[in-house]
Amino acid sequence: MLTTDFDYELPPELIAQEPVEPRDRSRLLVLHRETGAIEHRIFREILAYLRPGDLLVANETRVIPARLQARKVPSGGRVELLLLKRLAADTWEALVKGRRVGEGQRLALEGAGIEGAVEAITASGGRRIRFARPIDGLLDEIGAVPLPPYIHTPLADPERYQTVYAHTRGSVAAPTAGLHFTPELLEHTREKGVEWAFVLLHIGLDTFRPVTEERIEEHTIHTEYCRITPEVAERITRAKSEGRRIVAVGTTSVRVLETAAQAGGGVAPWEGQTDLYIYPGYTFRVVDALITNFHLPRSSLLMLVSAFAGREAILAAYREAVARRYRFYSLGDGMLIL
Repeated sequence: MLTTDFDYELPPELIAQEPVEPRDRSRLLVLHRETGAIEHRIFREILAYLRPGDLLVANETRVIPARLQARKVPSGGRVELLLLKRLAADTWEALVKGRRVGEGQRLALEGAGIEGAVEAITASGGRRIRFARPIDGLLDEIGAVPLPPYIHTPLADPERYQTVYAHTRGSVAAPTAGLHFTPELLEHTREKGVEWAFVLLHIGLDTFRPVTEERIEEHTIHTEYCRITPEVAERITRAKSEGRRIVAVGTTSVRVLETAAQAGGGVAPWEGQTDLYIYPGYTFRVVDALITNFHLPRSSLLMLVSAFAGREAILAAYREAVARRYRFYSLGDGMLIL
């Protein structure tokens, strides 16, 4: 299948630059897979589509202040770092924005008085940097929460790029489908008899990068850390056996669930790296419904939702969303696929 099959036209002004307030006042496009029917609602009205006994599974990852400023030693040239993944207590993989930052280059973090050295260039084009000591405890002081490059308006409140249930630090991007939920909406779902379970996937930038290969089958996703505990795995397996729906909140939750089910025989506890790449032709083992946002053209995320609902149905829904002036991407509106 060609990568160009997952392209679509999007007017730039539909790329959301600021979040809607309150969170659950964003719009919601509801796509019914069996019929292709589309409905237009407000996100808080998602309650109308949830049933008692549904199990919503969300990613509890928290975005870290991963954007750092540094200077090259000894020249003093400015460099920007975007931490992607911690490899060891004192070592990170990072994207580096600056000229000629090769192996052996020393970097001094601004505001920290700590140096690091580039040990290697990674497969994704980043840099493996070993610092003089662990920097985790300094990130809140010297770092900034990274926003996607298509968002040009700084957030007045960085917490708006975190879900209200964000807990475990480690992502460089938010699981954006969950940004629409408020504490009140969470409570309303529980009052209806809907259950919640939380899994973990620390999101790296590769999730959002466009697929550049001519054919989608040739693309490779770099690994991301994910975890599903024994207790959550048992709850999901029990819900499936009882015929209750598993509703994934976001594509990252889908990848955790489907990774944990790869061996067959239900969802097993899992902790480790996943490189699961879902595109049309994939057979879903766990997920029955999906809450998501509108994704970039040619992205692996668009391919995942196309695998779930069908490419033509997704592209038709996207055309409808464009025509009705929905807001796209991370801070945009939501989509429920039933």
